[in-house]
Amino acid sequence: MRGSVPTTSTLPLPRRPLGPDAPAAACRAAGPEDRARLWYENVLGWPTVPGRPLRLRAGVLFDVLDVPAEAGAGGLRHLAPGSPVALSGDRMRLLVAAGSAEELPGLLDWLEWGAVTLDLRILGAGATLEAPPPPAGAAGEPVQGAAVWLRPPGPGCVADAALPAMPAVGREGSAPDLVRLVDTVAALCHRARLRRACAGPAAGRRDQPLAFS
Repeated sequence: MRGSVPTTSTLPLPRRPLGPDAPAAACRAAGPEDRARLWYENVLGWPTVPGRPLRLRAGVLFDVLDVPAEAGAGGLRHLAPGSPVALSGDRMRLLVAAGSAEELPGLLDWLEWGAVTLDLRILGAGATLEAPPPPAGAAGEPVQGAAVWLRPPGPGCVADAALPAMPAVGREGSAPDLVRLVDTVAALCHRARLRRACAGPAAGRRDQPLAFS
């Protein structure tokens, strides 16, 4: 005999097909942070980092341009309407196309910002990002956290044509342009730095006590 005939107890049970509401049902059944992880992984398809607190992997589907909130607000006009934007304290995180981190140093040099100290950085491959709580209603009650979604993400929002990227053959003229975005936020970062530098000595003089003879 080639082997014993399998019985019903040894046969693998058929998997129950997942309906369209399965991710949402799973989110409701888990705890707050587990619901958030399920929402990011199952609904958006974004990779997360194991462990707590919940963090997202940069450099896979998107990179993240991290700038002061004032500078980021000025760059919003260069984003597509559905492009996700997060806010954490006084910092704004703009999602850009994956691979942008490698392009940024050369791009800043080309824009003649390379020799200027700028308060901006970019998170690319190997970096992680604090995961803001999902928007209300997306995965139950939001978890507590410092970061929030200013423009919440949705399925398909990080497609190549949706996020700012370097100009390339095949990209439509209306596609978000990383060059314009970086030039705008760099100029605003530099302007804010000059404003602080000019205000510093004056502020120091105002804080000095008045001298009477």
